[in-house]
Amino acid sequence: MTWTDLIAVTITLAALATYANHRFLRQPPTIALMGMALLASVAVLALMRWTSLDAGKIVALVNAIDFRAVLLDGILPFLLFAGALHVDLRPLHDARAVIAALATIGVVISMAVCGTLVWAASTAIGASMSFTEALLFGALIAPTDPIAVIGILRSAKAPESLEALMAGESLLNDGVGVVLFVTLAGIVMQGDPVSPMHIATSFVTEAAGGIAFGLVLGWVGYRLMLGVDDYPVEIFVTLAIASGGYAAASAMHVSGPLAVVAAGLVIASVGRSHGMSDTTRGQLDAFWKIVDEMLNAILFMLVGLEILVVALDYRHLGLALFAIVAVLASRWVSVGAVLAAFRRRRRFARGTLAILTWGGLRGGISLALVLSLPPGELGATLLTMTYAVVVFSLLVQGLTLPRLVRAKL
Repeated sequence: MTWTDLIAVTITLAALATYANHRFLRQPPTIALMGMALLASVAVLALMRWTSLDAGKIVALVNAIDFRAVLLDGILPFLLFAGALHVDLRPLHDARAVIAALATIGVVISMAVCGTLVWAASTAIGASMSFTEALLFGALIAPTDPIAVIGILRSAKAPESLEALMAGESLLNDGVGVVLFVTLAGIVMQGDPVSPMHIATSFVTEAAGGIAFGLVLGWVGYRLMLGVDDYPVEIFVTLAIASGGYAAASAMHVSGPLAVVAAGLVIASVGRSHGMSDTTRGQLDAFWKIVDEMLNAILFMLVGLEILVVALDYRHLGLALFAIVAVLASRWVSVGAVLAAFRRRRRFARGTLAILTWGGLRGGISLALVLSLPPGELGATLLTMTYAVVVFSLLVQGLTLPRLVRAKL
């Protein structure tokens, strides 16, 4: 099977699942797609185990997908750019300090609390996981999914201020989480002792460098768009910013996700207001909406299908279930600490802490990061824990979040 056949099959499955959800289920698209793919995968595994079904071709098809490369190098730049492009900047600007704190300090606190809890639990049950390895799990599971939760909040008619907090944090904490993960992964793989100064230096270099490069990239894109009034050309410019900018940032060893988000925010503010005609704005929004929905469908279909080939370690199922509790607890502590720090200067909507905690959904980024680890005992254990958290957050938290929003507000 060629890679073109693989793309065709994936798109076809995603299209069929999207149609079935719109026609019959009417659930949040990302959650419904992943749920259907997950059920199909579990059914195939059950048939392979208890019948004579030979599903080798199906497994080989899914196994041929390099999930990390598809997400981090293929889908993620476009999803982040589309998300930044469609963010309402007015409430985002008003909450910029809180969002920045949630996406930086909050991620670090979440990583530390989650890592400590997981390390304590693994020590209690006799699992061989060092504190640094537990922190690595805390880093890869810290980023929240900006795609799934924004659509859910909008459908639940959440206040604009709450949506801005969630959207802004989710867009930025991806890059911060990736930087922390890459730094800790290098330490774990090389066996070097943890150096707080080394972590801080790498974090500042990659994060600040990515944001600075993204701002420059967005300004260059705005200047290019200012010189033309032809929407196909201007759409091509935004495509180049998303794909070429991400690749260039990675080559310069700065954060590609943060660079794409920063560039998208520049285009969404200055570019949209001063560099586009009404026709271009309409066409650009329509184009990126289609790209966003199509790539989302493909991504969450892949997340569900990945269970066919991932090497889950069922010996550590108890630790995986505890990881769900640890992730929720660390999310509550990190969000609560940031909100408490700003409570005197800013009023938050009732139920903000509960909604931000329960709405911290995890998705494809966490899976892509854990799948980038080399095969072995640690990789299998962390993958089992990550998959448990992702499935629980999308299928349980995601499906109950609208009810929580309506109850709290």
